[in-house]
Amino acid sequence: MNGPWGDARVDDVAPGTTDRRRWPRPVPLVGDRTSSAERAADPRGWAFEPGERRAFYAVLEARRDIRRFRHDSVPAEIVERLLGAAHAAPSVGHSQPWRFILVSDAATRDQAAVLADRERHRQAAAMDEGASAQMLDLQLEGVREAPLGVVVCCDRRAPAQGVLGRATYVDADLWSCACAIENLWLAARAEGLGVGWVTLFRPDDLARLLDIPEGVETLGWLCLGWPDERPPDPGLARAGWSARQPLDQVVLHERWPSSGPPPPVSRVRSPGPAAIVGTRDHTDRLLTPPGSLGVLDRSVDRLEALGIDSEASTRFVLVGANHPVTRYGVSTYPDGVTRDVLDATVAGRSLGATLAAAIGAEVLAIDAGINGLTVPGAHRLRPEDGRGDLVTADALSASDVAHLLAAARTLGAGFGPRVVALGEVGIGNTTVAAALAAGQLGLDAAEVLGLGAGGDAGTLDRKRTTIAAALLRSRTAHGRDLADPLVCLAALGGPEIVVLAGLVLGAAEVGAVIVLDGLVTSVAALSAVAIEPAAAAHLVAGQQSRERAHERVLAHLGMEPLLALRFRAGEGAGSLLATQMLLTAARTRATMATVDVQTPT
Repeated sequence: MNGPWGDARVDDVAPGTTDRRRWPRPVPLVGDRTSSAERAADPRGWAFEPGERRAFYAVLEARRDIRRFRHDSVPAEIVERLLGAAHAAPSVGHSQPWRFILVSDAATRDQAAVLADRERHRQAAAMDEGASAQMLDLQLEGVREAPLGVVVCCDRRAPAQGVLGRATYVDADLWSCACAIENLWLAARAEGLGVGWVTLFRPDDLARLLDIPEGVETLGWLCLGWPDERPPDPGLARAGWSARQPLDQVVLHERWPSSGPPPPVSRVRSPGPAAIVGTRDHTDRLLTPPGSLGVLDRSVDRLEALGIDSEASTRFVLVGANHPVTRYGVSTYPDGVTRDVLDATVAGRSLGATLAAAIGAEVLAIDAGINGLTVPGAHRLRPEDGRGDLVTADALSASDVAHLLAAARTLGAGFGPRVVALGEVGIGNTTVAAALAAGQLGLDAAEVLGLGAGGDAGTLDRKRTTIAAALLRSRTAHGRDLADPLVCLAALGGPEIVVLAGLVLGAAEVGAVIVLDGLVTSVAALSAVAIEPAAAAHLVAGQQSRERAHERVLAHLGMEPLLALRFRAGEGAGSLLATQMLLTAARTRATMATVDVQTPT
């Protein structure tokens, strides 16, 4: 007979009697309804059915770190399911410290992509040569391409002693958030979505980007979207970066043995998304291995993704200006050389102009501040106010920076979707560019000092002293405001650098690819990206010069140069040679053999 508590009964013998009576076992209305007898009879009774277990292990084994994404959006109901899975993760003391920031805004993703590229190059620079090249080869564009970014944060503002289990293991809240990431990742894989976990961020940079308060830590950036790759194996393993260790090498018994496993391998040496996907779809059909042209292939991808016809006309822009800083003896040549080179460019006879003619590029010379009358035939775009020498006064007024930037941006927007190669000429401007790079990147004079064209030891000493004095004055005068790119341009820049930055912004606005030359054009691009991070997607580093600051600037932009020929000449020589190589590769891709693509059945 069934009782009100269920049909399980308990024998009871009253003391001093042989009476045996049975009462039903109380079965709770909520919680665990099983009895110890049931659990003892079937210890495996809590397992899922065999088919469900196989599906779980299949998802676990098939999880991948995805780097390439389609542009298609992810339905909101699926995102909610994934976040529900993440929210179901275990957490120490049931604290649930995770917070999920969903980022769909393209501008924010562009800014995050610049931060990730910058850190990738910074870390690669600390590795041995082979590992550095491998790291730079890795596809890390998902931050920009994936339609949704998920930044998992750990809210650590509660004292560790106030959370059950954290008083002894104070980082257990971070481990809990890692479990939430894994839950989301596995759920995404089951849904057919891709997740890429990007941790190439300086935590403070990411926190500033997303206005995250003190006491809340980020665990990187999850790229979420429909994958544009279906890797059968982990990407880093396929790239030869590492291999999965055998299980018996990571499992220890009872305690750590005296001859335990070696430490993990260290790589540190002793000291519009739819178009991107379409480009990959095209290159995947070419009769050549993906990425066969290395860095050049990525630049061609950029050209193709922006819809630029490799047969379209190319524009070469040379911007020239003189600089008051030359009074400190920082250059080998007299100021008049700047005018001579700009004049020769108008005549088609300078180094840049002749190289431009060789590749059929249109030439535009801009007088951004040449001493004396405007160079005949050059486009005039000069500052209107007085100019400082960096050491005793700001280089430019704030109003000049604003008007030069706006006018150059309008000019650049008129170039249309084509390849634009940049060049410059300005005696003394490597000193200006080095000081500006140091101001923007927080470096000292020694870290950006370069010899310039034809300098000697005396020149180098004077440049060091001048840059150090300029940095001290500007940092004292402007303080934290120097982090503002417009303030930094006024304090430490030059008119041609402001004009070049405006050209980058304007040309990027209309979908051009901008090929940079040496330090000066790259520092201008650095300013442009600081103003609008999306401009970074339009840049190609034509070359890396011998100027020490140039490598630091390119690394900060997250860019690899196409050429590294130790150029000392500016005038667009590197950008034009790189442009020729870029266009040749693009034309080759347009005419080379393709393969049949068959969908497996």
